Amino acid sequence: MQVEDHIHSLVELRRDIHRHPELAFQELRTAAVVAERLKALGIEVHTGIGQTGVVAVIEGKSVASGRRIALRADMDALQMPDHKDVPHHSTYENHMHGCGHDGHTAMLVGAAEVLARTRDFDGVVVLIFQPAEEGAGGAKAMLDDGLLERFPVDSFWGLHNWPGMPTGSVVVHTGETMAAVDYFDIEVVGKGCHGGMPQEGVDSVLAACHIVTALQSIPARNVHPRDSAVIGVAKIHGGDEYHVHPNRVILSGSVRAHKESVREFLEKRVQEVARSVAAGFGATVEIRYRRNYPPTINDAACADIAREVAAQVVGKENILQGRLPSMAAEDFSFFAREKPGCYVWFGNDDDGHTHSLHHPLYDFNDGVIPLGVSYWTQLVARLLPI
Repeated sequence: MQVEDHIHSLVELRRDIHRHPELAFQELRTAAVVAERLKALGIEVHTGIGQTGVVAVIEGKSVASGRRIALRADMDALQMPDHKDVPHHSTYENHMHGCGHDGHTAMLVGAAEVLARTRDFDGVVVLIFQPAEEGAGGAKAMLDDGLLERFPVDSFWGLHNWPGMPTGSVVVHTGETMAAVDYFDIEVVGKGCHGGMPQEGVDSVLAACHIVTALQSIPARNVHPRDSAVIGVAKIHGGDEYHVHPNRVILSGSVRAHKESVREFLEKRVQEVARSVAAGFGATVEIRYRRNYPPTINDAACADIAREVAAQVVGKENILQGRLPSMAAEDFSFFAREKPGCYVWFGNDDDGHTHSLHHPLYDFNDGVIPLGVSYWTQLVARLLPI
């Protein structure tokens, strides 16, 4: 197959997946499409890993080195509307590939097709098509399902398209790359009463509002200014009437940090501040705090290799320096905790692609596909030389 035809087939695959987005652990059609295309290559393919994950194994011309590496793509979509006016618009209501996982999947399939044809390496490449990256922990689900026991590897490698950077540019961080994220629900318990008789109740709404404000003081006044920390309340629910003060109000949000020590401190302070502020208004709180994704930390040696390979793909001048780590989270972090790993950003922007991730007008830039395929195949050549 000619290179142009190959890329065209990957673009069509990407757009087909975009038309049929599936949420976390519901990627049945996507997994089937990926597995069918991989099986056509005559390679070892496993399905149902971590519920809906797909794993493929490609051996090189030699496996004498004993080296084994894992390349990972994510497959799930978001529960959000698709407002784009494009032929590959989502056909599922309020489901959309708003983060580019359709593109990541297409790029790794493309790399599989090249690697299965050439096998010009010494070792084993394990391709991981992961479900449920968007908050549901599909990476952990695959690990819990025996991923490393069944498919042992020495290192994990991942990439993500990145709006805000021009297509043809790459960022590789050493160390901190993506933040940890935890979720909380704070139920503020007061005493309901008539809106015209506030002295007879304990105002859960007023207490909740002060808790929201007080939580913002934690990153500003309790965390070292050089350490990253974000606390955000994203949902407030309470009451049904204009003139009835409710018994309870629920605040829900997220906590983010790059350092585990900061993450642990934030959890402690969120609970202390919520309880203390509520008590000042005569209310109490019931707190549910859920640890979600750990921080994504790139191994320094892996980052050097990724930077070297990316420079071969896009040119050394297009390796962007000085970009801060993101406060968004990524469950590639579960893989990077188990083995050395590296997670890189590929620019997604051009004149037709300017919207951020998770925006209803976002679309993956198909011009990134050949860059991603080249990065994956050249990374294999660098890590598993004959």
